[in-house]
Amino acid sequence: MLPAPNLDDRRFQDLVDDAKRAVQQRCPEWTDHNVSDPGVTLIELFAQMTDAVLYRLNQVPERNYLKFLDLVGVCLLPPAAATTDVTFWLSAPQREPVVVAEGTECATRRGAGADIVTFSTTADLAIVPCSLLGLRTAPVGGTSLAHSDGAACFSPVPQPGDALLVGLSDPVPSCAVAFRVECDVEGIGVDPDDPPLVWEAWTGETWTRCGVERDETGGLNRPGDIVLHVPPDHVASVLSGQRAGWLRARVVEAGVGKPDYSVSPTVRVASACTVGGTIGAVHGRTVRGEVLGSSQGVAGQRFRVAQGPVVPGVPAVVEVDGTPWTLVDDLAAAGPRDRHVVLEPGEVCFGPAVREPDGALRSYGAVPPRGAVVTLRAYRTGGGAAGNVRPRTLTVLRSSIPCVSRVENRREATGGRDGETVEQVKARGPLALRTRNRAVTAADFEYLTQVAAPELARVRCVPGDPVRVLVVPAAVPQDGRLRFGQLVPEQDTLRRVAEHLDTRRVLGSRVVVEPPRYVGVTVVAEVRGTTAARDAALEALYAHFSPLSWEFGRPVQTGDVHAVLAPVVDLVEQVRLFPADPVTGERGAPVARIAVDPGALVFSYDHQVLVLG
Repeated sequence: MLPAPNLDDRRFQDLVDDAKRAVQQRCPEWTDHNVSDPGVTLIELFAQMTDAVLYRLNQVPERNYLKFLDLVGVCLLPPAAATTDVTFWLSAPQREPVVVAEGTECATRRGAGADIVTFSTTADLAIVPCSLLGLRTAPVGGTSLAHSDGAACFSPVPQPGDALLVGLSDPVPSCAVAFRVECDVEGIGVDPDDPPLVWEAWTGETWTRCGVERDETGGLNRPGDIVLHVPPDHVASVLSGQRAGWLRARVVEAGVGKPDYSVSPTVRVASACTVGGTIGAVHGRTVRGEVLGSSQGVAGQRFRVAQGPVVPGVPAVVEVDGTPWTLVDDLAAAGPRDRHVVLEPGEVCFGPAVREPDGALRSYGAVPPRGAVVTLRAYRTGGGAAGNVRPRTLTVLRSSIPCVSRVENRREATGGRDGETVEQVKARGPLALRTRNRAVTAADFEYLTQVAAPELARVRCVPGDPVRVLVVPAAVPQDGRLRFGQLVPEQDTLRRVAEHLDTRRVLGSRVVVEPPRYVGVTVVAEVRGTTAARDAALEALYAHFSPLSWEFGRPVQTGDVHAVLAPVVDLVEQVRLFPADPVTGERGAPVARIAVDPGALVFSYDHQVLVLG
């Protein structure tokens, strides 16, 4: 006989003890907990009744338990698909736009023991050609003037805010632009590997930072190419009577301990051209026009998707004999004439017919006529943690594109998570029943946030006005370390969670969805051990003080560091703990304890371990 699962192992005395602990927390003025107290008598009465309910619940076989969850609409959550940006590089500058169609696939190379991971683009990408119209010098607080060959780019002594404006013949949204310059070596004083210079693009309302692929000029200080990644909202504008797609190089303050420009660099000759373009991509591929089967003309029909599981992203459309039906989350409110259908991760489900207490048969949704062809116009399949690939690993084009020589992802893919297992859904079922799709308690907000965005690694709700829902994206450490940029959630994720909670919050409450505040922690330790002890100690520190596992609001103390290092080194000689700013990199004075707010997490920043001889 197979052992029956114990769905709830609490007994009478456990229930009584839990209730008394709750009384101490919520009603401290209630101090008489003896059995003679009338309130304790009521607690024991309710505990006895609850114990009887738990006993009956534990008689339910596991199969029935899962069937009950299915009846109340609790189903497996689909896998979440990782996302990233992929850049398509042209074989040579073109005179006409090159269009990379939506759904273009790129993949990782086949490796020993590793499966190929395929991503597909989420929109059309137009790689627009451009040329240089002219340059303008714009000193801070002054008027922009046309730049002549051999003239200074900035003020004689460059000041933060000075800019060199670059006018392109056309706006190049989402494109990579190569800016070739002939410069004199006159921008004296700056670090050519980290010059105090940023590149920006005009978007119609503000200047937006451009990504720099490479800068061979060392900050306009020697001849070479500068390759920029222009943001997707770049537009043409009129500046000083000239219409162009404007970029600019702006002088900024150098970092702490780094030199500024002492003399303005000069540009003698310049040219520009488009060399590539960047578009978003998602782990998975789009399947279009899949015929699921023909209807039998009965209620409650289910049609399995051939290439499931279905992951969110592509607006799916279910058609019956070419007529679209409405996709809904559930069929509870559907009438017998409503053409409603539910799309689960692996199935398309039409409404059932249920016998009512008075003997009438009620249909929850219309029934497709017998012989009607059911088609799923488009859906996306894929997803999973395997999609969290490293930077510059999506290098294989699955189909040839004219004039495109190669493809790559400049940043790692994030957000991929495997689909929910049966064990996980069994644990989630009681939460779904308790929440009933309404956000009242902090646990309700956390549960509903995970449902809306299963790709998140952690969620924490901080009650208050407004209610703060703190989200941590799933991130894969690179070489054992997390980059701070990996902890910035996607704007689409924040929007999706906010919209999901907005329809389920209590009327009058305000909800803010944001990342938590991160407290940087730097450990400097002197240890004794073998040569490999340093690497093992660093790996242990980065793994222990990780925002993916550290408890919200838990302070960091030197004792934590000793506990982490003791198992991996022979002896811990000295430990110093520093608070650090993960954004600016500034490190504070050594302390014995770093306080962490209730809505904050720690972030490992530049640990240092010295192995003594």
